Amino acid sequence: MTENKTYRKPLPNIDYDIKPFWDAVKRHEFRLFRCKVCGAWYFPVTCCLHHENEPFFGNMEWAIASGRGKVFAFNIHYVAFDPVFAEDIPYVYALIELEEGPIIGSNIIGCPPEEVKIG
Repeated sequence: MTENKTYRKPLPNIDYDIKPFWDAVKRHEFRLFRCKVCGAWYFPVTCCLHHENEPFFGNMEWAIASGRGKVFAFNIHYVAFDPVFAEDIPYVYALIELEEGPIIGSNIIGCPPEEVKIG
């Protein structure tokens, strides 16, 4: 018998600019915004800083990223500031410096909190 679980935690605010990112997540893809001219990667969505006089999104595309990176900074949460997260305590929230360059925020899963290290 399968159990139908309802997701009860807060969901992100998805607007027009970030929708392609979340559509890719649904397909189990990790995509970042990339300049088609110079290859620079960005997240969140922005124009390429190297081509600022060109059309805002004219040279940008959503491209599959490696998903690999290093922990830049992190904290371990021992208090649930919203009751829906109580079962997750303790959990690690980190800033991850991706191989492609951008730094993103993410939970660290599959690793005991005390084993998370910078680098």
